[in-house]
Amino acid sequence: MGIRAGEDRDRRERGRPQWPTTEAEAVALQERLREAADLTAEGPAPDQVRTVAGVDVAYADGGGLVAAAVTLDAATLDVVEESVHAGRTDFPYVPGLLAFRELPSVTAALDGLAHRPDVIVCDGYGLAHPRRAGLAVHLGVLTGIPCFGVAKTPFLFDFEQPGHERGSFSPLTIEGEEVGRALRTQDGVKPVFVSVGSGIGLEHATALTLRLAPTYRQPETTRRADHLAGRHLAASGQK
Repeated sequence: MGIRAGEDRDRRERGRPQWPTTEAEAVALQERLREAADLTAEGPAPDQVRTVAGVDVAYADGGGLVAAAVTLDAATLDVVEESVHAGRTDFPYVPGLLAFRELPSVTAALDGLAHRPDVIVCDGYGLAHPRRAGLAVHLGVLTGIPCFGVAKTPFLFDFEQPGHERGSFSPLTIEGEEVGRALRTQDGVKPVFVSVGSGIGLEHATALTLRLAPTYRQPETTRRADHLAGRHLAASGQK
């Protein structure tokens, strides 16, 4: 890691909040992060994005976990660099606050990257969340990097099935408010669920998701991060 990268990492770590230990603390921090999210920026256009980092977490019994961050070249989808962080999730399982089980380890994995990616994609939600503050919102605000979520399963929102062709989408709504899109990344396969976190608009997030998913349902960022976290968890002997 170069001097500048090390200095950037130190600044990021100094800017981290104290992680909450109670539900009340988590709700208060979540509200502050939601209010700080940049929901007006369009973010970089997909053809201007050079690198994209994907993050994912593999869980072990007993509270252990491995968080992985994988940066891809946006043009070739080749791996540029990888980072993993083994930790524990001490925050309790509380619906709507699941981000706090992963945030300490995910941000540590991102801090381990030598170069700042242009965009972060997480396996989860952004605005498509009961408090409009899913994992992508937290990561976008805490890192200052445009971030959005691509989830595999529907959450607490309404949607109609998009068309069967790749690129078809339909809105995700909560109480009539559009919070994301159900996006078909491959002909005839189940859609994924795209929602912005901070620093990028839904149009660009949708287009970038398609660019990152040329062959499979999930974007390559998620697939690579998932595989990396799983490999390291298995190598550690945890189950």
